[in-house]
Amino acid sequence: MALIAVILVAIISNSYDTNVLFGMLSVFFVISAGNVINDYFDYNIDLINRPDRPIPSGEITLKNARNYALILFSIAIIIGILITYSLNDFIPLVIILFSIVILYLYAYKFKGSVFIGNLIVGFLTGLCFIFAGLIIGSSTNSAEIIYISLFLALFAFIMTTAREITKDMEDIIGDKKEGIRTLPIAIGLKKSSYLVMFLIIIDCILSPIVYVLGIFNVYYLLIMIIAILLFSYGAINIFKSQSKEYCGVTSKLLKIGMFISFIAFAIGSI
Repeated sequence: MALIAVILVAIISNSYDTNVLFGMLSVFFVISAGNVINDYFDYNIDLINRPDRPIPSGEITLKNARNYALILFSIAIIIGILITYSLNDFIPLVIILFSIVILYLYAYKFKGSVFIGNLIVGFLTGLCFIFAGLIIGSSTNSAEIIYISLFLALFAFIMTTAREITKDMEDIIGDKKEGIRTLPIAIGLKKSSYLVMFLIIIDCILSPIVYVLGIFNVYYLLIMIIAILLFSYGAINIFKSQSKEYCGVTSKLLKIGMFISFIAFAIGSI
């Protein structure tokens, strides 16, 4: 999804130079490393919630997982240096280093913090769009693409945060056993479902704005309707029941809806 964020901004701006490729690779390696280090710290929790994952299933050792994450982070930093040299701008490298620190702290400490962990994941997802907008905007001298990327970042931030809360609701049993105080544990499943519904509704309301402002064409709106229907069904689904099964279905609906939204953004810019 993070890689798609950069590709999407490139399609919208009709820019396909070397910096776009570097941006795609850096985001890919940063997020990949973040996922690995997250699984490293989640070993005990995944023994309960996700025993089929590589580390708890024994496919990869904890030591090798940690080393793998360090290698991926290092590759991302090297690519960030290349971007800095190409654009003569150090801000993309700063964003990469900042993201690495935040991802590590999230996995090590903040994931179990009430709501903070959800916000961090949502923020980092949105940051992928901002990162792409800065790289492409700098290389093409286009301020408009930066503004568009900010809207995409806001959309992704809100929906990702909703999905992260939903995933915490799904994993509440394992989190309780590990003593992790997530939002659903702190305020309960029902109140958490209300917050998820609220965030989904906000994004559904925001979605048509870029069409109304003339930024995207009518094809964007037509495709976006499909995503809105999926988001709405997800909201109704989690309101109906907060069971592990229903939360799992809602999480998948939000993920599919976001992917369709990205398609709408891309086609809507043609």
